[in-house]
Amino acid sequence: MKYASLLKIVSPFLLIIALLPSTLVQTGCANIVPPMGGPRDSVPPRLVHMNPRDSAKNFTGKKIVIEFDEFVQLDNVQENLLVSPVPKVNPVIESKLRTVTITVKDTLQPNTTYSIDFGNAIKDINEGNILKNFTYLFTTGSSLDSLELTGKVIIAETGKTDSTLIVMLHTSQDDSAVIKEKPRYVARVDKDGNFAFSNLPSGSFALFALKDEGGQRRYLSNTQLFAFADERVTPSTSPKPVTLYAYLEKEEEKDKGKSKPAIQPGRPAARKNGKENTNLRFETNLTNNELDLLSQFEFRFPTPLKNFDSTRVKFTDEKHEPLANYRFTTDTSNKKVTLTYSWTENTEYNLILDSAFAEDTAGNRVQKLDTLSFRTKKPSDYGLVRLRLLNLDFSKNPVLQFVQNDEVKFAYPMTTREFNAKLFVPGEYDLRILYDDNKNGVWDAGSFFEKRRQPEKVLPISRKLTVKANWDNIVDITLQK
Repeated sequence: MKYASLLKIVSPFLLIIALLPSTLVQTGCANIVPPMGGPRDSVPPRLVHMNPRDSAKNFTGKKIVIEFDEFVQLDNVQENLLVSPVPKVNPVIESKLRTVTITVKDTLQPNTTYSIDFGNAIKDINEGNILKNFTYLFTTGSSLDSLELTGKVIIAETGKTDSTLIVMLHTSQDDSAVIKEKPRYVARVDKDGNFAFSNLPSGSFALFALKDEGGQRRYLSNTQLFAFADERVTPSTSPKPVTLYAYLEKEEEKDKGKSKPAIQPGRPAARKNGKENTNLRFETNLTNNELDLLSQFEFRFPTPLKNFDSTRVKFTDEKHEPLANYRFTTDTSNKKVTLTYSWTENTEYNLILDSAFAEDTAGNRVQKLDTLSFRTKKPSDYGLVRLRLLNLDFSKNPVLQFVQNDEVKFAYPMTTREFNAKLFVPGEYDLRILYDDNKNGVWDAGSFFEKRRQPEKVLPISRKLTVKANWDNIVDITLQK
């Protein structure tokens, strides 16, 4: 009887144990597994509270606490931070859990509106979602400044934009302030080249833009992209946008804008007993032993020539019969010799070089008689190009540029709206229109300190041109007005 009674008590208990999930009766430590699936968090941190509140007036404090709805972190805060007016000492920015704290280190000026723009510095910890361009405003006076200034920065040489540039406002009347002093106000440039200043006071400012890689906010080198406005600007409630054209100062290049054929290695210096002897080195502008019909033959020497004797060069046809009506010319650097001739398409030519045909300033010559054989290209290796450019402004001296890898390969001054070329090198080209103020055929940079001259401007054409060999490439292009 006792055994039967005990069985009645134990059996229901065993039944309950058997029905429990197996994970509850296993021994050992349990692992907490997060739920699988679900959408990825793509929402940046949300503002919950600010103390003092945003746009605070009569501000006299030294600390600002900003609270978010999730844990946050700061990333490259000094690179991202823009404080206006620009302080002598930047505020200290710290993050902890859900808060960001700003500690003011500079002496605040009376009746002044301040903005603290974090750029892309604030993001959540879990997914790294960025709270873009979060800005905190306050004023030490009784009202916020409310004037604005907007505009755009364009790279003058290419017509493109650069989002890494900054735009600056100086109060000083002295041009050298852009070198010696930090600006009063700073704004970023977006991917489309646009900038905007807000909460500005009344007054006039000198307006500049530059590439500020060192964070100095000053124009320290002509290797920096730089732009300036011709006149001082005045903020307003409905400002007219200002366009700045940034340029990089550089020396004039005589051959810029002209075709630059690929250089092929010439004959290497001979070696004897493992040592290089005095064999003259040179290169040519042949490609696969072919000469471009649009070019003349060129010798190029790494060391300037002491002398070049054209009588020691025989120029012949494919049957080795001497040719006439040609000439050799040496450039001013004595590093390039050009053979000018009226070339016939798809024809073989020979240059027979005597050992004394050339000598460089180091006394190097070729060691023995040498022969260069090459052939001119066929017309079928080229494409026909016919472009019709609508809305072309001839008063600005337009030059049509064909560009590859940001290098101008060909440039043609335009006197009519049509461009025609029976022989054009195949390839894919970007197209630009250079407005050539001085009519020298190439782009010229600006000069702020010496001549206060703006750079020449380039209008990019959005449509690419693909020139196919042995093909009629005919395109109509409407330019932006």
